[in-house]
Amino acid sequence: MTRKILYGVQGTGQGHISRARGVAEALKDYDVDVTWLFSGRPKEKFFDMEPFGNFKHREGLTMVTEAGKMKYRKTALGVSPATFIKDATSLDLDPYDLVVCDYEPVTSWACKARGRETVGIGHQYAFGKNTPMTGDTALSRLVMQQFAPVDLPVGLHWAPFDDTILPPILDLPKIDPDAVADHILVYLPFEDQNVTTAWLQGFSDQTFVQYSSEVGDEVQGNVVRRKANIHGFKRDLASARGVICNTGFELISECLQWQKPVLTRPLAKQMEQLSNAAALEELGYATTMQSLETQTARAWFDAMPGAPDIHFKDVAGALAEWLARGASRPVAELSRQLWS
Repeated sequence: MTRKILYGVQGTGQGHISRARGVAEALKDYDVDVTWLFSGRPKEKFFDMEPFGNFKHREGLTMVTEAGKMKYRKTALGVSPATFIKDATSLDLDPYDLVVCDYEPVTSWACKARGRETVGIGHQYAFGKNTPMTGDTALSRLVMQQFAPVDLPVGLHWAPFDDTILPPILDLPKIDPDAVADHILVYLPFEDQNVTTAWLQGFSDQTFVQYSSEVGDEVQGNVVRRKANIHGFKRDLASARGVICNTGFELISECLQWQKPVLTRPLAKQMEQLSNAAALEELGYATTMQSLETQTARAWFDAMPGAPDIHFKDVAGALAEWLARGASRPVAELSRQLWS
């Protein structure tokens, strides 16, 4: 019998969508009927969504950032409680055998309101007592716990800090990452893109490829600016000799898998990114900077460190099988299998 799955995905950033692509591809091998639901940005601002078919969209909740900083007040003021409650209470859960949530609040709270069990798969579900955390406050901890609560959390991280944590889900095409060109890939979506370009132009001996949904395709001196698109980005990632990015989870996971040195700048006042930076420092996996620091970047360019020798297993394939069988196998067993 075909298992029907509702899979909610937070769409504020590309990381959640990237790992959803990996899961969507792996689920093709199983007798499942998946309905995807995305929220967190206007529907017209999603791109390259073909793998998800006729997906559902809701307004959801969006974290507001400006110039590399979390804006909690604007985030709170931007919430429309009436719309969110309507979206959550009107979501029809009856057709589905299993509901999965990657930090997507409409799906999460729809299940909570009706007593339906939710499986949570995502990086945010990895922040237990043993996971490196910094920059957290009582408010940030409360927001993380209540933004998209689930009954069965499956965390994703770069190390097994707990027995409910799996390695990253990767969405990498079959490209040779060893065919290295001379450019450094730059993806800093939370920064002012013109400020970023001007900062990069200060390193005239380097060549950069800067991606953003806020720019057009053009060349400004030593900076090639490209409008965000999945296929071009992954191609340029594969051939990059290094990557400069914010401290989200998914892109850095892809850099580790493809052994790309990373210089990362965590989003200020954002507990998840600050904690990711702490974990990377503890593990020795990347170089961090707290702003667009010229001195730190120059030292990194002049003596670029080697990337750690890491190879994550096929987590998307293992999760697809697990979900197709009803998510009944203990998560700790899955964790041991994938970290062994």
